Amino acid sequence: MNIQIFGKAKCFDTKKAERYFKERRIKYQMIDLPQFGMSKGEYLSVKSSVGGMDALIDKDCKAYKDLYIEYLGRQEDVEEKLLLNPDLFKTPIVRNGKQATVGYKPEIWAAWE
Repeated sequence: MNIQIFGKAKCFDTKKAERYFKERRIKYQMIDLPQFGMSKGEYLSVKSSVGGMDALIDKDCKAYKDLYIEYLGRQEDVEEKLLLNPDLFKTPIVRNGKQATVGYKPEIWAAWE
């Protein structure tokens, strides 16, 4: 398994995801989304495995309202804003190769083991 956790330092679900993998002694790589963001290739891979861009956007965050994301007409514009402002991502995004989940999903992670 090649686990990557994209998350935020102050996100409780990200901390729970880290604890889940630590308790099972599964090695993982933690990527701080606000600091490092996500590359376009990683984004496209995660987007295709979680069912689209809408599953990745946190519509309750302050940045979503401040950047007027809901009023952007084209999907390309929304994706551009999403890649430039990593605070818009729901966390944690847990990736295992081509598979990915958004949020705390231990039932899916158990199937990966």
